[in-house]
Amino acid sequence: MSSTPTRVIIIGGGPAGLTAALELTRNSAIKPLVLEALDDVGGISRTVEYKGNRMDIGGHRFFSKSDWVMNWWREIMPLPPSPPAPKDLLNHVPAADRVMLLRSRLSRIFFLRKFFDYPISLSAQTMANLGLWRLFKIGVTYCWASLFQRKPEKHLEDFFINRFGRELYRTFFKDYTEKVWGVPCDQISPAWGAQRVKGLSITRALLHALRTLLPKANGDGIAQKNVDTSLIERFLYPKYGPGQMWRIVRDEVISRGGEVRLGCCVTQLRHAGNGVSRVEWMDAIGNHHGADCDFVVSSMPVKDLINALTPPAPAKVSEVANGLMYRDFITVGVLLRKLKLQPVSPPDGRLLNLLPDTWIYIQEPDVRIGRLQIFNNWSPALVRDPDTIWLGTEYFCQEGDDLWQLDDPEMGGLAARELAKIGLIDEADVLDLHVVRVPKAYPAYFGSYDRFDEIREWTDSLANLFLVGRNGMHRYNNQDHSMTTAKMAVDAILSGNLDKAPLWSVNVEAEYHEEKQDAAK
Repeated sequence: MSSTPTRVIIIGGGPAGLTAALELTRNSAIKPLVLEALDDVGGISRTVEYKGNRMDIGGHRFFSKSDWVMNWWREIMPLPPSPPAPKDLLNHVPAADRVMLLRSRLSRIFFLRKFFDYPISLSAQTMANLGLWRLFKIGVTYCWASLFQRKPEKHLEDFFINRFGRELYRTFFKDYTEKVWGVPCDQISPAWGAQRVKGLSITRALLHALRTLLPKANGDGIAQKNVDTSLIERFLYPKYGPGQMWRIVRDEVISRGGEVRLGCCVTQLRHAGNGVSRVEWMDAIGNHHGADCDFVVSSMPVKDLINALTPPAPAKVSEVANGLMYRDFITVGVLLRKLKLQPVSPPDGRLLNLLPDTWIYIQEPDVRIGRLQIFNNWSPALVRDPDTIWLGTEYFCQEGDDLWQLDDPEMGGLAARELAKIGLIDEADVLDLHVVRVPKAYPAYFGSYDRFDEIREWTDSLANLFLVGRNGMHRYNNQDHSMTTAKMAVDAILSGNLDKAPLWSVNVEAEYHEEKQDAAK
């Protein structure tokens, strides 16, 4: 491997891969090659277009505690009104449309055929919905959990009970979490809670509620550094969905001399000594290609990466890789004339009975739908006809299970029936349906995950291989975390300091868990 890199191959064209590619082209003479298996960039952060309507796969709030990430996003897509974007961007949409929107966040829980605040608050409506007896049990078990913590936390159930008490855990966390992951909470590592729920607790939720009553400082309302991610009130959002951001980044990478090839599935990584020397892949029409490399930045699923290595990884590493598990999901776009609610009149005088939420957690045990997005509220530009309502119903499943094997008409019909069953729509108001399947959407914290350090130790020994992003690190990162790992990989490549430890600290250190002590401010 030469001391000066001449070829960097990036596997994956999602937030991590494209961030790495753009950072390389901005800060060096390197012209990276990006290989993306899908027919579009963005990974799970892509936008799917269907008959003029757009679907955000998973729902992506553009918010980060990292100033670098926030500035990076706003440089690519400024808030309006702002100066035009840099002239060297290749525009796939008019400059006036290449903007971020500032959105207000509202997420609620739908349970017992009623709406609850998310995170749960002690509002009058919440108390009325729960009833006195359930409230009493929530209070008693929360106090008990506060006094008698489960230590060490062996699994996710311990994590939740320590922070919320047994009754609140059973009411709002257990069933939904098990719907998402398909396994009991006592079989999931507490590390998932540490990364996703982070510092959230009843106490923090109450303190946040009190802070919202205080006057807000002047500014654009985006910076919320002292607020837990689960409690943020505002976020940025690309006018045409998250895929718009990553298509613009792709265009700039290409304009700076990099390559982005779609439909390219990596089949082999050849390694010798302490590094990867060659990457081979198959394109969309079945032709095989290969290229030598000085560095590889990979966001492909760890299981697939390990199985693609030649010669094979050590037996124990392959064993752990093949024991890693993922949760897949299906999202169904549901186009409606209206929701099953009393119509209200928006400022423009139209009658549109639109719920105010960006997404809703569906905790009803008699349906399989897990979450509901209302695309109109993410951005009006996601919906072709403003007099229609465009929903995204999300189902968590396993590739190959009964849900996954339903054909599109059957899957769409299930979504419509379940929305009608819980009283949100009338099936007669459904205008159209569109089904999108997303494999390996969520890296799971069970299976062989407890032995993941064996993979990390061995892959770190390949000096020129950097694992980044959600699937690349088998870690439930948000896109800002994935971008940060990519930037660190690029910094290491350009500096020659190939220490991988900083990458693995992202979304683990206190800064990323949003639990800084006041003394550190």
